[in-house]
Amino acid sequence: MRPQIVLFGDSITQQSFGSAGWGAALADAYCRKADVLLRGYGGYNTRWALFLLHHIFPLDNSNPPVATTIFFGANDAALFGRTSERQHVPVEDISIHCLQRLSPIMLVVLITPPPVDEDGRMEYAKSLYGEKAMKLPERTNEMTGVYARQCIETAKDLGVPFIDLWSKMQETEGWQKKFLSDGLHLTEEGNAVVHKEVVEVFSVAGLSSEEMPYDFPHHSQIDAKNPEKTFQQQQCLAQPL
Repeated sequence: MRPQIVLFGDSITQQSFGSAGWGAALADAYCRKADVLLRGYGGYNTRWALFLLHHIFPLDNSNPPVATTIFFGANDAALFGRTSERQHVPVEDISIHCLQRLSPIMLVVLITPPPVDEDGRMEYAKSLYGEKAMKLPERTNEMTGVYARQCIETAKDLGVPFIDLWSKMQETEGWQKKFLSDGLHLTEEGNAVVHKEVVEVFSVAGLSSEEMPYDFPHHSQIDAKNPEKTFQQQQCLAQPL
């Protein structure tokens, strides 16, 4: 059975299997080596995500995922009193410490929310609602930074790796339009940043795709005249069609 890698998060994760998405790139990188499972839930915050934990990570699972990315916070950081306030979670209420109890051997990687391009969010709202669009952005980059720092502190408390996406993207001039399509979600270039960072963390943790074995023999290793010999070594028996 192939190892599993779970991508757990909000819409930025849900969209990651789209064209040039970071999740799709991971699935391609780990092809025939690990199954990359998409568990992205658009609009969810960490409070709502807690209700899904034991469905996605059953406590009685004898074969837990080898790794999981946790990518929330963008919705928690929605400002109270503005258009997306129903998604708001006070930063002091965010709790993902229970992840540590899911599996002591599973690699958990926390990813901070990306930065927010406030002008981009306003432009996007106007493109959808015209004059009825919000007058103030429902998220600010400054407040999202507060949630990003909380994510980092949580990772340090748990002793798990993290990706400071909020800071990383802002190191590039023009990040607002280069990495974000609507002030919040990722462009092709933004997806590439996430993919690169996740691959690096996985590699440091010993989960490099290059070093993982194929689930079954490469075709070049199969004895064309006696294929049974090759597959018997892995206890695979041909089944009648």
